[in-house]
Amino acid sequence: MLAETICSAVSAAGLGIAAVTAYRRRFLTATRIAAYSLVPVGLVMTGVVEWLSGIVFQPSVWIGFGLLGLAWLLLVTTRAVERRRSGEERGSAKPARGGAAREAVAPAASAPSLGTGTGTGTRTGSAPAAAAPPAEDFSDIEAILKKHGI
Repeated sequence: MLAETICSAVSAAGLGIAAVTAYRRRFLTATRIAAYSLVPVGLVMTGVVEWLSGIVFQPSVWIGFGLLGLAWLLLVTTRAVERRRSGEERGSAKPARGGAAREAVAPAASAPSLGTGTGTGTRTGSAPAAAAPPAEDFSDIEAILKKHGI
């Protein structure tokens, strides 16, 4: 009974705010406020509030929620262990199949990030690259960096 009274008071306050908003000629906002303020009374009239209060105050319901949480935790744990095991199997088979596989890098990556170690900017062990896009002029940035000793 207390929940129904609180919901009614909230709805009445919301409708009052909607009336003041409509008086200020902000009709769309007033309509939106009125719609939100009718929700608590609608929930009381449909019985949802009584149903929720019945759920909240029964210990058997909380035990049921606890068991559902435990079941969810067990499922998540088993999936994580399963993924870890399949990852280990894939990880051990990968070097045997692929040999020395290269890691993915950005298309316009520099030579050090490609892992060549030569500093020439060419890729070793790959097909000849298509014509590289023209490099942007960073001479002004380089001058600023040199000025600051970087």
